[in-house]
Amino acid sequence: MISIAISIIILIGCLVVGMPIPFAFGGAFLWITYTLGFNPNTLLASGYTQINSTILLAIPLFVLAGKVMEKGRIGDALIGLVERFVGRFKSGLGAVAVITSAVFGSISGSASATLSCIGALMEPRLTRAGYEKGYTAALLAAACPLGLLIPPSSAQVLYAWSSGTSVLACFTATIVPGLILVALLCLVNMVMTKKFDIVQPPKENFQTWGRNTARSTLRAIPALIMPVIILGGIYGGIMTATEAAAISVAYAIPCGMFIYKGLKGDGLHQALTESACATGVIMVMFFMVMIFSKLLTMQNVPAQIAQALLSITDNKYLILLMVNIFMVIIGMLMDDTSGILLCTPILLPIVQGIGIHPVHFAAILGVNLGMGNITPPTAPMLYLSGRVCGAKINKMLSPIMIFILFAWIPTLLITTYIPAVATFLPKLMMPQIFG
Repeated sequence: MISIAISIIILIGCLVVGMPIPFAFGGAFLWITYTLGFNPNTLLASGYTQINSTILLAIPLFVLAGKVMEKGRIGDALIGLVERFVGRFKSGLGAVAVITSAVFGSISGSASATLSCIGALMEPRLTRAGYEKGYTAALLAAACPLGLLIPPSSAQVLYAWSSGTSVLACFTATIVPGLILVALLCLVNMVMTKKFDIVQPPKENFQTWGRNTARSTLRAIPALIMPVIILGGIYGGIMTATEAAAISVAYAIPCGMFIYKGLKGDGLHQALTESACATGVIMVMFFMVMIFSKLLTMQNVPAQIAQALLSITDNKYLILLMVNIFMVIIGMLMDDTSGILLCTPILLPIVQGIGIHPVHFAAILGVNLGMGNITPPTAPMLYLSGRVCGAKINKMLSPIMIFILFAWIPTLLITTYIPAVATFLPKLMMPQIFG
């Protein structure tokens, strides 16, 4: 157990000093292999076997779809549509940023793609309207992880693969938590923007509003058809998540090229190159994290953690609280992908032991790691938002903590302690998986 503890210290230390995540896990893996006498050849073969999965093909395909959408100006059409309905109120433009992030995230399944695209488009509008830059960056950072909750989500594909749970069930488990989070972010934004001197758009009569709304709707229809095809195909049993991801790429490319005309030849080349680089990093990370997780499982670490928790208390709700705190810390130290790969084999047996269904845990994990993306000190999406918006981190800290305290944490508590929030839709659509 001492060797395992030292390996975890090595992992955390490497992450804190800024070492790339695959190398950090590789260092921890090498330490365990050396000190406990495992055969590296066996472990490497095991890692290859685990990542050799058709389900995992969905992740690079969703990454590519998100990049194509980002380059193809598809997000601009979505913003225009949402703005027609909620952008007329004082806090409406902030709500537009939140809702558009949810819609775009539901198509791309990526927090970083959502932030890069929607952030670049919304920041100038919010600044012109009178929003402070630090607040704007914090709002966009708080909203971008909605792509991890509103399906299809590459994070939920990964959880389903690593836990042996239905992908469709995991997709539906995070819908209601995602909608709750959208509502709370919009509510907090409404309260916080009361102190801003916001420039509101000129009023329109009903006829002008209807004509402009119809024009925006027509322009956004091709973008809105994309999630309908993807989710309709998956929920209808017509295609798997991997096939839906491939179709999303096949649809996004001509949509970005010929309808929205933002995806030129160099844009497509950039999307392919960036997706290939991101996929390479992700797959190396999968390989290293899965080997490290397997070593922890072989050393019976999940059972020892469960025993330690039960020695403190046997109260189900307190154990869930401690599990949540552990996941928040993991989310603060690493990205959602590696966090899912590490937390699933360690924590899933623990929560199942206290009666939590894997589908319910999918939603808890999704909210937790989404919040970790914006929680200091690491907070990768917070820093990315600062770069996208040109805002200083010290100006972002106060508003982001307000969004975490009054939107993200309430969503996490509701999702954790009211199971029906996560399980209602999966039970409705797939009652057989609940026995």
